[in-house]
Amino acid sequence: MSEYFSLSDCDVIGFDLDHTLCRYHLKETSRLIYESFARYLVEHKGYDKDLLNLTPATWDFCFKGLVVDLEDGNLVKLAEDGTVLRATHGTNDLSTEEIIKHYGPKREWKHFNSLNTSFTRSAKYYFYDNYFDLPGAFLCGRVVDMLHKRGNEVNSDFWKDMMAAIDHNYNTSAFKDDAGTYFPSVKRDPGRYLQPCSDSVKTWLRSMKNAGKVLLLITSSHSDYCRLICEHILGKDFEELFDIIITNALKPGFFSLVPQQRPFRTLVNDVEESQGLPSLDKPGWYSQGNWPHLHELLKTMTGKPEPKVVYFGDSMRSDMFPASSFGKWETVMIVEEMEGEGVPKSDAAMSNEAQVEPLEKRGKFEEQGMKSPSSASNQWGSYFVDVRKSGGGDEESQKLTWCCHCIHKYSTMAIPSVEHIAERLETRKDDL
Repeated sequence: MSEYFSLSDCDVIGFDLDHTLCRYHLKETSRLIYESFARYLVEHKGYDKDLLNLTPATWDFCFKGLVVDLEDGNLVKLAEDGTVLRATHGTNDLSTEEIIKHYGPKREWKHFNSLNTSFTRSAKYYFYDNYFDLPGAFLCGRVVDMLHKRGNEVNSDFWKDMMAAIDHNYNTSAFKDDAGTYFPSVKRDPGRYLQPCSDSVKTWLRSMKNAGKVLLLITSSHSDYCRLICEHILGKDFEELFDIIITNALKPGFFSLVPQQRPFRTLVNDVEESQGLPSLDKPGWYSQGNWPHLHELLKTMTGKPEPKVVYFGDSMRSDMFPASSFGKWETVMIVEEMEGEGVPKSDAAMSNEAQVEPLEKRGKFEEQGMKSPSSASNQWGSYFVDVRKSGGGDEESQKLTWCCHCIHKYSTMAIPSVEHIAERLETRKDDL
């Protein structure tokens, strides 16, 4: 992974939307997502109402990069070699001795090769690598705790209910139908959850487009939610900033090759046309699609046989791995944990934090110090490194986490936020 690279050498600048171009107020959004999932389990699946009761201290468990083992209800934090650094059963820590008893003296997680080589979804595990479903890891832990309390067996059956909760809140018609808890809440008060882009980011986007770069927005969000976000963070004229907007991209499948690739579809009033397009022949706003057809359009627009693309995203599974491995794009990963663990915040981030609701309007979570999901966790440690203890309790050398290893492997560069680049270019008038 190189320290710097030149944006001026790139022909196309692409962005994911959620938690990349659009930053969320993580505490508010995480509480909302958790409540959205938990409320569904309570109201539609008969789970204990206690799932809805949280204290600020319990949010220390909410940590990106965990894998839930659906066969036994364990959540694990992995080292770069696939060994288990830390683990819980439900939300309760497993001791070093318990980890060795469960995973053997080498502490090897048996599904690591499958996850590490393809990032594919599995009926046996789930990798939590983005903030949109991260509170689900916390909820999984609490569900396992609840099943034990009831004396029920823990198996993968509970995961079917979790998937139903996700679909209920996030399916493509939920925004239009005001279904679930998540979309209605964001629609009522977008400023509570979404941080407007700083002037430096808007200026940077316009300057790149004026310099002849092709600007690309690719999001798995549906077009109606994308429009709400972009109007709030960029303004009503946001479409003028981008040459191509692709919604409902269904990443990482967007980067699939023949025969799995999905065709692009045009939109009419946020409804996809039933007939897919045989190819992509002009800029515009599209739905679904695939990387090979986009690549052909980019060749036409840039006049180059192999246009150089740099893509900004926050998800290893949906953005960095497929864009790097299949698209052969330069990739910049947005890693908010860098700020959470000590990298100075951008001026824009500090300004946005100051504009959140006044203290007297904040709930008990703010008053009592709820941990941000991007900060280091007392229970899970650092997102980047950890120390593994041997069975005798002696500490071994520090190890990179698997998440940190993947950042090195699949991203050209890692930054805490898009503002960090925009402000650097604005103040120094140089390039990366």
